[in-house]
Amino acid sequence: MTREAAVLVMVAVAVILIVIGLVAWRRRSRRDADLTAPVGDAPDGAVTSLRSEGLYVATTRHDDALERLAIRGLAFRSRVDVTVTDAGVALDLTGQPRIFLAADALVSVGQATVAIDRVVERDGLVRLAWTTPEGTVVDSYLRPQDLSARSLSDAISRVLPATSSPTSPQQTPGSDA
Repeated sequence: MTREAAVLVMVAVAVILIVIGLVAWRRRSRRDADLTAPVGDAPDGAVTSLRSEGLYVATTRHDDALERLAIRGLAFRSRVDVTVTDAGVALDLTGQPRIFLAADALVSVGQATVAIDRVVERDGLVRLAWTTPEGTVVDSYLRPQDLSARSLSDAISRVLPATSSPTSPQQTPGSDA
């Protein structure tokens, strides 16, 4: 095979892989089109207990750390500013409107080691389970950069409704405990 033929074969394979990836993402986006994230600000008078900078990793089906959801505003990795208030948790992802998870939408919080294709040190991710406005429970994974995952998890656990119980690290999906 000549050099030119080899280059053409490699280009053709690359184009086919890109097309397959685009088709798969389009199908996933259509599948998840009915799921939304609650966009908005914390209610007036909400008291901020913690702010943290970090990385937003993914949102997945509840207890399925390997099934990414394409929820508008949460579909892609991003830098995130997390604000924990007495009324809930605000997520400010780069280039997206603020997402505010009211306390009554929060289900549980814990730590994890694995989410999709991200593996970190033991319990290095915060796994925040919450209910979408449509009633579906999902997990969002955060990687704090300026404080420990335990500190962020503990701050969020104080906001959980009384009927919820925080998930311990030993019970968290993706944890290697």
